[in-house]
Amino acid sequence: MNHLRFLRYVDEVARAGSIRQAAERLHVAPSAVNRRILDLEDELGTPIFERLPRGMRLTAAGELFVRYIRGRTAELDEVRSQIEELKGLRRGRVSLVASQALAPAFLPQVVASFRQAHPLAVHQVRIGDHLHALEALRAFEADLALVFNLAPEADIEVLAEYEQRLQAVMHRDHPLAARASVRVRDCADYPLVLPNRDIGGRQLLEKFLVRSSVKLRPVVESNSFEFLRGCLYHGQAVSFQIAIGTVEDGGALVARPLEDRHFPHGRLVLAGLRGRQLPVIAHAFAEHLKAALGR
Repeated sequence: MNHLRFLRYVDEVARAGSIRQAAERLHVAPSAVNRRILDLEDELGTPIFERLPRGMRLTAAGELFVRYIRGRTAELDEVRSQIEELKGLRRGRVSLVASQALAPAFLPQVVASFRQAHPLAVHQVRIGDHLHALEALRAFEADLALVFNLAPEADIEVLAEYEQRLQAVMHRDHPLAARASVRVRDCADYPLVLPNRDIGGRQLLEKFLVRSSVKLRPVVESNSFEFLRGCLYHGQAVSFQIAIGTVEDGGALVARPLEDRHFPHGRLVLAGLRGRQLPVIAHAFAEHLKAALGR
């Protein structure tokens, strides 16, 4: 399938923005990449790239051609997966973009349980928000996305969605840890370490605060959940996390549900690119995800 290999040269240059960097990723000479691009441009009768002083940029025709390449590649992956399924091997690659909250505990458990039945499967997992997820799905860089509060898009198909509640997280020695549930107002009396405003859990909190008289003044803000959890070991700090992303560190940390009335719920969305037929192994993993989330 040499012609597909040469098409991949174009795709890599589009992603890297440079012939040299694409050649390094492909482990071929830059001259070979450039020659194939020139051949394709000659065959198409139009430039695929603009040659700029600091790299390569797709032309309008090039953007159309790269989308064709990525679609063909995705179709080939799906056919390969079907062939492997016929052979009974059940191998293949599953690519997923997921929210950061799922990375510490939920996703590793789901991947491990899936591999018990599909030991030859390979998983490629990227952590990102809903914008990264949309970009990856549209560029055929991901089969699936599992992210919070994904807005409706005409070219994105929602495969399933699940309600998620926000919880307060603290050390087990914290004064609030003795309660079965807490209010946001209770947490305001302690140092708050909060995720950034572009994180789904923080957005739920801000939505609630708009209609509340409670004022929260965080002493720490971060986009790293691991860092925020580390802060909970010091100074009676409190943080907030979506329920599925809560990691209790073997009992050192505890999570308590919020009892505030009318506190908004989040939506965890499993989605794919509309009209794209998933490889067999990716479809199987999607069903496995649904079952795990349903539980």
